Order: sequence, then C-alpha cells, then structure tokens
Amino acid sequence: MFERYEQLKSILGVDHPILLAPMDRVAGGRLAAAVTDAGGFGIIGGGYGDETWLREQFAAARGARIGVGFITWSLSRQPHLIDVCIEHSPAAIMFSFGDASKHIERTKKAGILAICQVQTVAMAREAVSQGADIIVAQGAEGGGHGVACGTISLVPAVVDAVGEMVPVVAAGGIADGRGFAASLALGASGIVLGTRMYASEEAIGHDDAKRRIVDCTGGEQTIRGILFDIARDNVWPAPYTGRVLRNEFSEKWVGRERELFQQIHEERARYSSARENHDYDTAAVIAGESAALIHDVLPARLIVGNIVREMDAILGYSLYAQNRTVTSST
Repeated sequence: MFERYEQLKSILGVDHPILLAPMDRVAGGRLAAAVTDAGGFGIIGGGYGDETWLREQFAAARGARIGVGFITWSLSRQPHLIDVCIEHSPAAIMFSFGDASKHIERTKKAGILAICQVQTVAMAREAVSQGADIIVAQGAEGGGHGVACGTISLVPAVVDAVGEMVPVVAAGGIADGRGFAASLALGASGIVLGTRMYASEEAIGHDDAKRRIVDCTGGEQTIRGILFDIARDNVWPAPYTGRVLRNEFSEKWVGRERELFQQIHEERARYSSARENHDYDTAAVIAGESAALIHDVLPARLIVGNIVREMDAILGYSLYAQNRTVTSST
C-alpha cells in the first residue's frame, strides 16, 4: 500500500499525501500555506468563483506551493478564472462537480496538475479519460455537496477502476490517523481533509462555527439535503445534495421543502441575515460526519502531524520507509 503513498508524495512534492479540501470561503491562503508548511498539500477554496477573493488568498499564501479548487459547473460560467490562477502558478487545480474537460486541457497546457473530485466510478473513468492526474473519491459522509455513495465502498471501487492509471485519494468522513490508515488499506494513495481542517486556527470560518463542529458528538447530528441551498437561493443541479450540521432551521424545515419554496421570499431574507450575523441556529455550518471525531481547534501543523503519527502507529509507515532507504542504498 505504501508504494501508492510514495507515488503520490512524489507527484505532489510533499512529505505527506494529505490534501486540504478546497472549502469555499473557509480554505483561504493562510490555511493552504499552513497545510503545505506542515508537509501536506494546501488547496485554496475557489468555490463558485470570486476573482477579487482569489487574488487576496493567493497573496495570503505568500508564495507557498499550493493548489486551488473550484466548483466546476460554476467555473464554467466564468472560465477566465483559470487564467487568473495560472498567473499565480499553483501546483495543481482541483475540479469538483461537473464536466471539467475543457478546464483540464487548459490547466495541463500550463504545466499544472489537474485533480478531479468524483462521486461515482463512472465519473472517475470519465475524468481519467479527460486527462486528470489525480482522482479524489469523495464519499457521502463528507461535508458539503456530494452524492449517495459511502467512502468505504466508493474508494476501493474507484481504485479498481482507475488506480493503475492515476493515484486515487480518499475523501469523506476522515479526520484522524485511523481514517488515514483505513484509506490506505482500501487502496487510496492519500486523503483529503475538510471538516477537520475547518476546525483549525487558520481556517477562515467563524469561531462559533468551529465550536459547533467541536461540540458535535455523532454523525447523526449532520443532515444531507437541499434545505440550505433553497434558503440561500443556490439549489445545485441533480444529483448533488449538501451535508451540514443540524440546527433549528433544519429541524423546522426537513421534509417541508415544498413549503419552504412557497415561503422563500421571507425565509431567504431571514437566512441571509443569519449568515451575516453568524447565527448558526439558522445559518448552516457545512461539516461532515467526521465532526464527531473532532474535539479541539488546533493549528494545521499539529493536525497534520497528529494524523501522520497515528497512521504510522497503526500501519508502521516509518519502518517501511526506513527499510526502503536501507534497501535503496545497498
């Protein structure tokens, strides 16, 4: 399993194949740089695409070797943002949710790695045929948008389908070294961390949002659906739904989506006000089931270090690396 691990380390130029999820408005330049400085690979969350914000976050990264990620169907409405990214020479651009073929071509012509996040085996095969250098297999346990396939079944299926051609990285429900070790055992070459990195000191998220992640005691305290997309007037194309922490708003409206649409003018204004005022009884905290495994807000370097040490204690990577060094020198 460590051969795949070493391959991804080499491709990304990192000490640890731990990627920062490009969380919109949470994974800024400071957090991306901190993950890279810790030996992982930081990725700015380009999200729906905001040129001014992107430029600010590249500046905040202070020249660190990082990537940037986009919601593909939104990026396709403003493809010039690829050129904005190329100006800043990221090591990789990550595409999630939608046909990335044209963007992959532009990215690779610029000598930049193309990472594609997928939610099914069919999506993985298509992304590889389009030239993806790395595939992220995202399970439904993760925070934010996705589909119904669970990480533990999706990852090995994607590895079986495309793992001989490109590295496969696991995402969704991973927050500690146990999840890292399990992902490697499933055939993944590395992991993506989202919710765990939301609860980091460098993440842009509000302290109250981070506290709610830390206070979560079980995956059942999250919910997947379109309630919050309805409330913010941003319903995604099928089949994507979003996972967030349950709150008073979700408990009021779950199962009443049609009624929410009927009252949208009133509820949209209330929801917008709640977001602006960090009222998380109404506004969503986008987080996955792994929130139940997070008990503190830490600097990114400690999060990466702790996860690597725990994985090593389970799988013995350091012994493998030592033997590999001895063998290669004899």
